[in-house]
Amino acid sequence: MTDPTVDTPDEADGADDTDEPLAQESPADAAEAALRKVRDPDAGVSVFEAGVIEDVEVADGTATITADLREFPRDAAERVSAAMVQAVSDARGVSNARVEGADPKPDLDGRSSGIETADRVIAVASTKGGVGKTTVATTLACALAAGNSDSQDTPSVGLFDADIYGPNVPEVIGASGPVYSDDDGNPVPVDAGGLEVMSMALLSDDGPLAWRGAMAHDALSDLFETTAWSGPDSVVVDMPPGTGDVTLTTLQEVPVDGVVLVTTPFHAAVSDTARALELFEENDVPVLGVVSNMGEFVCDECGTPHDLFGGDDPIEALELPVLAELPFDPELQSTPAPSADALPEYATELAAAIDERYEAVWSVDPPADAVDLRGLDPETRKERVEKRFRELGSGEECFIVSDRDPTPVRGFLLDLTDAEELPSFRVKRQNPETWFARATRS
Repeated sequence: MTDPTVDTPDEADGADDTDEPLAQESPADAAEAALRKVRDPDAGVSVFEAGVIEDVEVADGTATITADLREFPRDAAERVSAAMVQAVSDARGVSNARVEGADPKPDLDGRSSGIETADRVIAVASTKGGVGKTTVATTLACALAAGNSDSQDTPSVGLFDADIYGPNVPEVIGASGPVYSDDDGNPVPVDAGGLEVMSMALLSDDGPLAWRGAMAHDALSDLFETTAWSGPDSVVVDMPPGTGDVTLTTLQEVPVDGVVLVTTPFHAAVSDTARALELFEENDVPVLGVVSNMGEFVCDECGTPHDLFGGDDPIEALELPVLAELPFDPELQSTPAPSADALPEYATELAAAIDERYEAVWSVDPPADAVDLRGLDPETRKERVEKRFRELGSGEECFIVSDRDPTPVRGFLLDLTDAEELPSFRVKRQNPETWFARATRS
């Protein structure tokens, strides 16, 4: 594949020799005009004509280019991305530019295959069975759906049962088949009163599911890949208990955006939860927090809460945000429904806590003068960092945003200053896709 090119004004179609029309352009128009000079190296036309560009926005001098580069090999995608950033960075009113990937396009019937078509995927997991994981997963899915029901014509939340050895989500949620297929033969989730549900239990008879490891891996992978969702905002995944092969398969096959751990406040259960925490962290899955379940019982007669476990709360040792403390409540044993009137108050509070925690983990709001390296090629990264760092006075700080670990930048900055050490260099991983770095010049 040849490298992408950027037309000069004389080469670009419809170029004007005067600057007067350009002076009237908004930054977004100027950015779009710059992109029309970047050519797809295979198609030989501009990236706009090739259908690569989905959207262009400019805010506070930063241009965000939404582009569909999935058809390009990785190295070619990086070169095209770098060419677009270079072209737009020179546009009027633009000081920085970055490229974001476009969302997957739906099939013609309005559905897309694969769980990755959801805006976000939240897993609910536990190491031990019997701690209320499925109850929390179904309740959370219903609460999220209830929060969006007034503004949605189609289900906004999906619920995927990944507990292949004990798939009881349909029983808990009151969902039943048959499961129909779309025109491509992909299974369509069951609509459970405004909530899309998919489970192996909906595809099998009432017999026990005795899967071998490889069979379970293949079956779950196929279901993850082929389920024809209607484009939900969120998909809640009820994970299998434990940290075995099926859990690892889920993490390998599904772009999980955050996990909620469920445990009882019992020492043995919390110790096992700590192992699950390590597994998710090792696989770069943000842990949103923990739900403490069945820790107390409120007497129906006198209304007095009774601690079912007593003593110190071992959950504190996990050092995680406690998203909810759910009581042992018969109301949670009833069939949940995606309606605010049908859910206990603490269910909607749990959904709100997860929404808030999700935004805190995934939000990226750097200072206006930050050096944004996301989507840039290595040479451009170096140029941007060097330019900003040389502008700093002694004791001033440079803020860097990167889509890969920026720790090596420290050595590069030391070479620029001939100093033995920087006064300060700190790196923080904001989420699996974004790192922050702060460097102070000596």
